[in-house]
Amino acid sequence: MGTMGEVSADYRDSEEDQWMEQQSSARLFERSRIKVLADEREKVQKKTFTKWVNSHLQRVGARVNDLYHDLKEGRKLILLLEILSGEKLPKPSKGRMRIHMLENVDKALTFLKQQRVHLENIGAHDIVDGNNKITLGLIWTIILRFQIQDITIEGETKEKRSAKDALLLWCQSKTVGYRNVTVSNFTTSWRDGLAFNALIHRHRPDLIEYEKLTKSEPEKNLNLAFEVAETQLEIPQLLEAEDVNVDFPDEKSVITYVAAYYHYFAKMKTVEVSGSRIGKVIERIKENHELIIEYEKLATDLLEWIQITIVKLSGRNFANTLVGVQQQMLEFNQYRTQEKPPRFVEKGNLEVQLFILTSKLRANHQKMYTPPENKALSDINKAWEALERAEHERELALREELMRQERLEMLAAKFDRKASIITSSLKSALKIISGGSLDTMTE
Repeated sequence: MGTMGEVSADYRDSEEDQWMEQQSSARLFERSRIKVLADEREKVQKKTFTKWVNSHLQRVGARVNDLYHDLKEGRKLILLLEILSGEKLPKPSKGRMRIHMLENVDKALTFLKQQRVHLENIGAHDIVDGNNKITLGLIWTIILRFQIQDITIEGETKEKRSAKDALLLWCQSKTVGYRNVTVSNFTTSWRDGLAFNALIHRHRPDLIEYEKLTKSEPEKNLNLAFEVAETQLEIPQLLEAEDVNVDFPDEKSVITYVAAYYHYFAKMKTVEVSGSRIGKVIERIKENHELIIEYEKLATDLLEWIQITIVKLSGRNFANTLVGVQQQMLEFNQYRTQEKPPRFVEKGNLEVQLFILTSKLRANHQKMYTPPENKALSDINKAWEALERAEHERELALREELMRQERLEMLAAKFDRKASIITSSLKSALKIISGGSLDTMTE
């Protein structure tokens, strides 16, 4: 019995040792796997961040080849921050000794602190020493501050939302309704490339034939989106298809690249809005110009009519008969009731049109319009007053002439009556005389 117990104990010990060895191997494998994934993630981040840095440095003809090595001297780091912020940083030291590098990097870090950027466990010596993780952390911090922090969603309330959440919400709002696209994160949601293509198609449907894309061809989809974004939209290709089509794409790299899409399309919208505003301004200027042309045309026509009418009304070539003068009086009354009223309406329209024009110019902060010489409202009013005087004088003259003709007519009628009486009397006298002579001759 003792011997069997010892064998059983040895067997249990052997099983425990085997189990412990398996667990140890599993832990070693897991740690190894985690390290491999971490190394892969670091490799992708370095590649993405290097491209991001160069996309900005190229504006001034600079670039970095090795992110860890080329930023350690500090000068390009200062240059990058100047480009991103639009501000001038302290002039970097030209020396290449470690002390000079530390001074330059410290100037960059001090500037970031002044911008209220939280630099956790990031020191100048880490960057100068080429610490991989710290250097990547610094660039990510810069990306957050200058590319992601200011991302906002149109129509959002004042409730504070993190920039990452705001960017995710923007992606969701722009890709909603697209087949096989559900954006819930910045990792696996982008693996098949459809989300990138959906973003492009939403803003530029002429560039992507989305209906022809399939979920089963992720690398093809990714390469298509990346190529179109770079060649047609000038969005730098910060990622490679093989970096995204993996089990767990690097979140920071995807965020950095997607943020470039956001800024491009936000800028495009701003340009469209600005273009629309400019178009509206031009349209308003055009409308105002047309109002000016119309005003000057109406003013010219009205003034010409007034001048011609004044000349007509000032004429005194009246007819030499009562009937003729009565006809002229009839024509004058027709002028008053038929010809003049529409012109009076035109005069009122001119006043309204000039008021509208002035109001529009003032509302648009444009230079006030001054009518040409002799076409101002005051000139038109003076001309109209002259017309009224000529009209009044014409009426008085016509009435006076009418009364004169009526008197002449009455005198003529009276003369005719007297002449008729005299003629009749003469005829009677002649008849009597003629009759008396005959009787005498008969006797």
